[in-house]
Amino acid sequence: MATGGLREKLITEGIAELGERGLENFSVRRIAARCGVSCAAPYKHFPDKKSYISAIVDYINAIWEERQRAAASRKQTTREKIVEVCLEYIKFLVENPQLCAIILQSPVNDAKAEFGALRGRLSRPTRELINKYCAEAGIPDEVRRRKTFVVRSLVYGAVLMLGSGELDYTPESLKMVTDAINREFDLS
Repeated sequence: MATGGLREKLITEGIAELGERGLENFSVRRIAARCGVSCAAPYKHFPDKKSYISAIVDYINAIWEERQRAAASRKQTTREKIVEVCLEYIKFLVENPQLCAIILQSPVNDAKAEFGALRGRLSRPTRELINKYCAEAGIPDEVRRRKTFVVRSLVYGAVLMLGSGELDYTPESLKMVTDAINREFDLS
């Protein structure tokens, strides 16, 4: 197997491992076995377990950054971009349950900073768009903070409800989320 191919396979198997077993039970040895390589092979690509998990976080973030850029480019106004990026994030997490499991799990010990950074990077585009919209509309900082909280709560709530099957993953359900986000920006 080519080096680049093995590194990517280690990352994708690492995603599966994190999704199935969480951070506490993340095993480089088990991933190596799943990839059919020696337990030393992952350490040719990642100096240590923390670097390995960091590479997984970077991989997930790169996929999301591509999707959110495409979503934002489909719309013209800042408000439309907010809604489109939020919907794309919901789709990203619902359509990739293994990534959702990683992103939404509660990290332990030294992984808290790593996963806090992942969540921060994944939600940064939405926060930045909300900040921009509020600045353009002259919305006070206190109201901006509330809008950011409400929109992010709508996104994560929708992900949990759609992912669990409590709410059907249909265009109608996504329209409900769209309407709720738009209503938040109609409020002062």
